[in-house]
Amino acid sequence: MNPAPVPADPTVLHPMPGQPRVVQLKPLVTSPLIEVGEYSYYDDPDDATAFETRNVLYHYGPEKLVIGRFCALGTGVRFLMNGANHRMDGPSTFPFPTLGGSWADHFDLLTGLPGRGDTVVGHDVWFGYRSTVMPGVRIGNGAIIAAGAVVTRDVPDYGIVGGNPATLIRTRYDDADIARLLAVAWWDWPAGHITEHVRTIMSGGIDELEAAAPGGAPRPGR
Repeated sequence: MNPAPVPADPTVLHPMPGQPRVVQLKPLVTSPLIEVGEYSYYDDPDDATAFETRNVLYHYGPEKLVIGRFCALGTGVRFLMNGANHRMDGPSTFPFPTLGGSWADHFDLLTGLPGRGDTVVGHDVWFGYRSTVMPGVRIGNGAIIAAGAVVTRDVPDYGIVGGNPATLIRTRYDDADIARLLAVAWWDWPAGHITEHVRTIMSGGIDELEAAAPGGAPRPGR
């Protein structure tokens, strides 16, 4: 009898032997302002373990960065958070109070700046090399962010965006099929069941994916 398939371990920091450039983010992050789902990873040949400080910038809170499960983040991905904001309602955007001296007496001018809320990334999102996500953006499940893209607005489920500012190039499926994929939500399956159906998840059709779902997948609208 063949042994039961074994899922990957989501608690291992470096999942690829001999490749310290790849880290799983859930066991890495410590900030209470960052939430990452299981199996999402970041790849960087310089220092992947510095993700929280090198790739999540101006994160002074209270807004959160939320990343779903099974996301693939290419080298140099950057998330800019609301702490990067400057006043734009006066003649100068320069943040004088941050440099100290008596300028710090005017720190109230930097409080209460408008923000866009949490930055939220869905499941199964692929980020290309050196893509950038601006504050408060929401990226749907199954999306692809092209290399070098600067994402300034929300990205729909299974959308492919690229450019600066990023625009929608196309969606990977039509609306009906996207609804089916969201209903089957394979990323929420138990790890053991995912392991049994990796080939279907990676290369099968939607009919096959629905057939493989635990107990049968709900149809959209049910």
